[in-house]
Amino acid sequence: MELTREEQAWLDGRGGEATRLALGLVVRMGELFGAERLLPITQAHIDACLYTNDAGLEFAERFAALGARVRVPTTLNVTARDIRRWEAFRVPPDWAEKSRRLEAAYQGLGCLPTWTCAPYEQGLVPRFGQQVAWGESNAVAYVNTVIGARTNRYADFLDVACAISGRAPAFGLHLDAPRRGQVLVDLRQLPETLRAHPSLYPILGYHIGALTGDRIPVLDGVPPSVRATDLKAFCAAGASSGALALAHVVGVTPEAPTREAAFQGRAPEETLVVTRADLRAARARLSPAPVDGVDFVKLGCPHLSLAEAVEVAERVAGRRVRSGLEFWVSTSRAVAHHLGESGRLAALESAGVRLLTDTCAMTTRIDGWGFTHMLTNSAKQAHYALASGLEATVASLEDCVMYALGDGALEAEEALWER
Repeated sequence: MELTREEQAWLDGRGGEATRLALGLVVRMGELFGAERLLPITQAHIDACLYTNDAGLEFAERFAALGARVRVPTTLNVTARDIRRWEAFRVPPDWAEKSRRLEAAYQGLGCLPTWTCAPYEQGLVPRFGQQVAWGESNAVAYVNTVIGARTNRYADFLDVACAISGRAPAFGLHLDAPRRGQVLVDLRQLPETLRAHPSLYPILGYHIGALTGDRIPVLDGVPPSVRATDLKAFCAAGASSGALALAHVVGVTPEAPTREAAFQGRAPEETLVVTRADLRAARARLSPAPVDGVDFVKLGCPHLSLAEAVEVAERVAGRRVRSGLEFWVSTSRAVAHHLGESGRLAALESAGVRLLTDTCAMTTRIDGWGFTHMLTNSAKQAHYALASGLEATVASLEDCVMYALGDGALEAEEALWER
């Protein structure tokens, strides 16, 4: 690999041991993928800050002990607990303590304690064409697809190494040619009412992710008015059922104003025509059990945006969540702050909604609650709930709230998929 004079000096240890170790990881990974050089990055988003085992803790504390500092603005993904209220969410003390040490280690490196899996909705939002190094699958897919910044799917620890060195290997989605669309996904046979409905996008993402794996789909037929929230749900679902890191949404993705531009003037390798029957089958895989057994309603995977949280607060204002059911909303501390300032946090809590910040039900410990059936608007959340042994049902945000308040049994949601 061709390195600049400065990079070679760092690799030789003249920038300190932490930089030598971090850059060595980046160079080694680049060599494995055939990268010929490194790229300066403008920011990083670290997923390794989530405590899952002691190896991750030892990795972070070793760099902290070496005095490592990140070279670019770096945000932190969710941690493994609600930092201020972990006891109220029944997180075991030993788990909370190791999570605290991990959080401290990364803040010691100079990372920003954003504690959110949706960093693109607040704070450091990159611009079109910028090179970044992001971990967290939904964030990677979103930043490539919606913003048009460039990152590969950085695994835990490599995201840290990129942040400390300020470099990423020049391969994959950092370059032009590998961003070419591969599979045409034709949505034009779907009814306009369905294409305009938010319920479509998590199911569509789940379906497309499973079909395309790590290939790049090009979606033709998405209305230009599609909401960022819906694209967030699409990206998260596609990155859970497959390895979606970039989808070109014709007329929406900045580098895909036309189908031809998305394919860089070449023909698609394959064409998939999506039908309602396909989507009903995907939805059925995510909602295999009758909804009657729901005891846990969960919104916020990825973290709820401020607009989504306001919508929930307004829908539950003056009401109460039905008895025997827990209703949790996961969001960032920044969104929680805005809710508090506007008085909407009180409306949520008065209704019996628990606001879970810094983490989410997928990444913290919920085994102490004994839940059996989750209702969620997130295909990603349902996918991982099913994998962990919970039953799951997917519905729109509106229908999830109605169900939690005892106002409906999801009949309207069912009708949407049959029309």
